[in-house]
Amino acid sequence: VQLQASGGGSVHPGGSLRLSCAASGFTLDYYAIGWFRQAPGKEREGVSCISGGDGSSVYADSVKGRFIISRDNAKNTVYLQMNSLKPEDTAVYYCATDWRTYCSDYESDFGSWGQGTLVTVSS
Repeated sequence: VQLQASGGGSVHPGGSLRLSCAASGFTLDYYAIGWFRQAPGKEREGVSCISGGDGSSVYADSVKGRFIISRDNAKNTVYLQMNSLKPEDTAVYYCATDWRTYCSDYESDFGSWGQGTLVTVSS
C-alpha cells in the first residue's frame, strides 16, 4: 500500500504546476486523500483534501481560489492543480490518506505517506 506524489518542479511566481498522487496496492476512490506541504524550517501543514465517494473538497485558506484538487478513479490518482503560485508555496508536497471516506480534521489521522515532491517558486 503506497501513495506516491510527483509533478513538482521550479516555476516563477504566477506559474502553475499539477501534482499527482498515485496509489498502488489499494483503490483510492473510496478514501479521502489529503495534500500536505512542509516548507523549510516549518511544520507540515494541510493544503487540501478530497473525500471518497462524493468527492467533496476542502482547502487551506492560503490556497483557496488558486489550488484545485481532483481525482481520476480510473487512473487511481488524485491531482492538485496549483495556479498563481507564490514564493510562499515553496515546499515539499506530500499526499496521504486517513483511511476514511471523509476528510479528517486531524493530520495525525493520515498515514501511508509517500515520498514528497519538491515545489520551488522563485523569480
